[in-house]
Amino acid sequence: MGPSRIAGALVAAAALLVSIWLLEGFDFVTGNALDGYGITPRRTDELPDVFFAPFLHAGFAHVMANSIPLAVLGFLTALRGGVGRLAVVTLVIILIGGFGVWLTAPPNTITLGASILVFGYFGYLVARGFIDHRPGDIVVAVVVGLLYGTTALFGVLPSGSGVSWQGHLFGLVGGVLAAWLLRRGGAGSWPAARGDEYGGRL
Repeated sequence: MGPSRIAGALVAAAALLVSIWLLEGFDFVTGNALDGYGITPRRTDELPDVFFAPFLHAGFAHVMANSIPLAVLGFLTALRGGVGRLAVVTLVIILIGGFGVWLTAPPNTITLGASILVFGYFGYLVARGFIDHRPGDIVVAVVVGLLYGTTALFGVLPSGSGVSWQGHLFGLVGGVLAAWLLRRGGAGSWPAARGDEYGGRL
């Protein structure tokens, strides 16, 4: 793993952080104009919002809570597979996680937040260690499991705290599915040459 891979992973993680902070800054100065682009369940006209919701937040405290795990797990995802794979994994997580929230979230709620990506990257990194059996991926899976395993376990359980456990659960499912789709030797494997609160938070 060369310096260019490390630099690319750092840039990718920084880009994720900058995007969520800039969007929340714009949301703040416009009087929360972006919050309406969160996921509103079972409204077909709102379905495209699944692509925007993971990058939007309900206030700066919400952004801060997601920033460190998003940066760490996003960096590790890019480091192990490259920036291109990070993009594909992110898209799978957004589609599976967002559609899952759209189908199952309680009515009259808006769900948004980067936790859908956080739980998705967690699922991807852990599942990849079990699926591909590469020593490096196994080490990453163990470290990530130790760091975030307890949080992930309780995060996907239904609770009355107003946090979108649906986003956590389906984000996790999306990450595991991405690991399986991009597994070594699988039909969707990477080319060898490339090496919340309801109303709403995630």
